[in-house]
Amino acid sequence: MQQQQLQARLMKCLSCSHSHLPLPPPPPPPFSSLQRFASSQPKGVAKVILKKGKTQLFKDGSPMVFSGAIDRIIGRPPPKTGDIVLVADGTEKPIGWGLYNSVSMFCVRLMQLEEEATRDPSCALDMEKLLETRINAAVELRRGLGLPSATTNAYRLVNSEGDRLSGLIVDVFGDLAVVASSAAWVEKYKSKVKARISSIDEINHIHWRPSVEILKEEGMDAADLKELHPSTCPQRTKVIENGISYAISLEGQKTGFYADQRENRMFLSTISHGQRVLDVCCYSGGFALNAAKGGAMSITGVDTSLPALELARENIALNNLDPEKTSFLREDATVFMKGALSRNDSWDIVILDPPKLAPSRKVLQSASGMYRNLNSLAMKITRRGGLLMTCSCSGAMTQSGTFLRTLQGAASMAERKITVLRQSGAGCDHPIDPSYPEGAYLSNILLRVL
Repeated sequence: MQQQQLQARLMKCLSCSHSHLPLPPPPPPPFSSLQRFASSQPKGVAKVILKKGKTQLFKDGSPMVFSGAIDRIIGRPPPKTGDIVLVADGTEKPIGWGLYNSVSMFCVRLMQLEEEATRDPSCALDMEKLLETRINAAVELRRGLGLPSATTNAYRLVNSEGDRLSGLIVDVFGDLAVVASSAAWVEKYKSKVKARISSIDEINHIHWRPSVEILKEEGMDAADLKELHPSTCPQRTKVIENGISYAISLEGQKTGFYADQRENRMFLSTISHGQRVLDVCCYSGGFALNAAKGGAMSITGVDTSLPALELARENIALNNLDPEKTSFLREDATVFMKGALSRNDSWDIVILDPPKLAPSRKVLQSASGMYRNLNSLAMKITRRGGLLMTCSCSGAMTQSGTFLRTLQGAASMAERKITVLRQSGAGCDHPIDPSYPEGAYLSNILLRVL
């Protein structure tokens, strides 16, 4: 009995003594490679702290840190546009680094995550090295996709977020590279971008094409975007795509040529034999030329741009195609299709590839009406049982997922029945980062019209 009481007192004593022991210290914060690299920078690196609940989106890879996701910025003096900054969670632990913009709604474009810097520190906080690494990776990817090749030397080399260089697009046309800049950081690192692209074996010329309106929103002055020295780059060149030759003008739309439709143009050539084909909004004749190569009975191309139509006619001669089978007309798409309808004219295959009608979500509703009206007319002039290849290059439309619904509305207006045969987008040299679905912009849908 006494022994039991002694054991009980002993246990109570031990329990009391433990309750007065100090709590163990909290574990040290996880090691951060980026924090260590930032500490070694002579001028220091500002830190952008994210709001609670916003971190995971960017840890998952979304590259655009918008102003509404930012809680505060640590660093004196505050960062300037183009500066490298750390992006950190609420505990101030870095999740990655990127390039800051004091004016844009996208305050930071993330360039590398913490895990990547730990795994490969060679690019950490080093934009020049990162550019070299990412452009090298883009070159290797295109090589793996068979680009360039003996039959195709027009392709996209860098596709902005899809190649993890948000704001930078590079299209290659033979020995010429066209750089489309839409971010302030691209302009800041212009000489580095040019140097890296110039080092690619087949590139002999670089044409720099800033997206002026977008760059104004990035805080850039239009006067600062003008080349200080006149470009020695030719304003016209020739390329080959799927064995078809094209004359292109660098003063034309976008970068001068729509390489994104390459695979869709090739598909069209496989279904055109013996068909009457209409190419509405034909630009320089990409779809029309493929229809001709595929053995179409006749091809009509329609566009409002005289320079584009001159290129289209030049491309017919360039490929030794029969000019009697192919005609290009300068006319508004709606006016032409209404006229064809009044004449009871119809085609076996109609391609409708209008310019961007919905540049932003704000105008998506009104743009949907324009897409519906255009497609309704296109369906009416497609013979019953014929095919309509219809396109939208509006990111807002493609990302909304409502293009098919719009086409169904067009079919109801036209009193036609449609079935979907094929759905496609841009070619495989236009990669899309799934963490940034806004990069998807092109829809190409093949319909059977009954």
